[in-house]
Amino acid sequence: MMPHPFQFMLAALAGWLNREQQQVIEYLKEENRVLREHLGGKRIRFTDSQRRRLAAKGKVLGRKLLSQICTLVTPDTILRWHRLLIARKYDGSAKRGPGRPRVMQTIRELIVRMATENPSWGYDRIEGALSNLGHRVSDTTIGRVLKEHGIEPVPGRQCRGDWATFLKAHWKHLIATDFLTVEVWTLRGLIRYHVLVVMDLSTRRVEIAGICPDPNGAWMQQVARNLSDPFVSTSVLRDKAFLIHDRDPLFTREFAEILGAAGVKTLKLPPRSPNLNAFVERFVRSIKEECLDRLIPIGEKHLRHAIDHYVAHYHEERNHQGLGNRLIQLRYPSDVVSPSGVRCRERLGGMLKFYHTDRKAA
Repeated sequence: MMPHPFQFMLAALAGWLNREQQQVIEYLKEENRVLREHLGGKRIRFTDSQRRRLAAKGKVLGRKLLSQICTLVTPDTILRWHRLLIARKYDGSAKRGPGRPRVMQTIRELIVRMATENPSWGYDRIEGALSNLGHRVSDTTIGRVLKEHGIEPVPGRQCRGDWATFLKAHWKHLIATDFLTVEVWTLRGLIRYHVLVVMDLSTRRVEIAGICPDPNGAWMQQVARNLSDPFVSTSVLRDKAFLIHDRDPLFTREFAEILGAAGVKTLKLPPRSPNLNAFVERFVRSIKEECLDRLIPIGEKHLRHAIDHYVAHYHEERNHQGLGNRLIQLRYPSDVVSPSGVRCRERLGGMLKFYHTDRKAA
């Protein structure tokens, strides 16, 4: 199937933007070299404000990237400035002189937090938000605090939305999908099976959409019909609006059209961006490390049996740090009882274990 012309246009645009950014970086580096030549090799004297700004921005880039683009000073110098700023922040040895007292540390931290979490907020907006919390701080003081932390005024800050903000805004209406592969021993030898996983991002609930040794477009269309079946009340697509997936060619146009008819729009991620689908990627890693990599599947039936048991364990018996170290579904009572009332339940021969209370023993 020929790719859609719009996909070619997006790929060309992404390549052009990357090339343009690299050209801008090379120009700025050359411009810095020219300026240093005009100085005649003289050492550049930085002010404290300039050091703070460079240190705040350089710490985010890291040593490796700084070594490629930094021309005025060495990466070690910028990182040293950052360490000195941190040390100075917690240095309480200097005696305070006469005059108005400094802003409380908790309020200073709150000012920095508001500015970093809301890039479009100016000094007056932060002043109003603080007054709502009962703190009276002038916009001049707010500007001074932000300057001390290397945070620029609003016109100089990056105000574009990031991927995390997008996820939070659409959290309850997002699902994500990805494939995992498993090598299975059969009568025909070792065969690679593809397992399609679909996750509700807000609840972390997982559904195995299909298991197939040789998936193709027709199989994916049937999977889309099964997922969008309106008579299946437990479907993970219920009340969802967007499906995130990578650029696997199995996610065909027909697959997207079937889901689109059910009110679910597919969102194809950029190339080489696994972090944008991190939740499903983490599930794939978990099921492999905790289950599939620790057994030898013999036949498709054995594979399905192992996956079914792990999914049940994942939902009802495994705590999730992303959910506050809670369970997705609470099946067993959580009463506090004596150690004699605690029972251990096993799955897959003891590979998966879970502890719960026994009301009879309690």
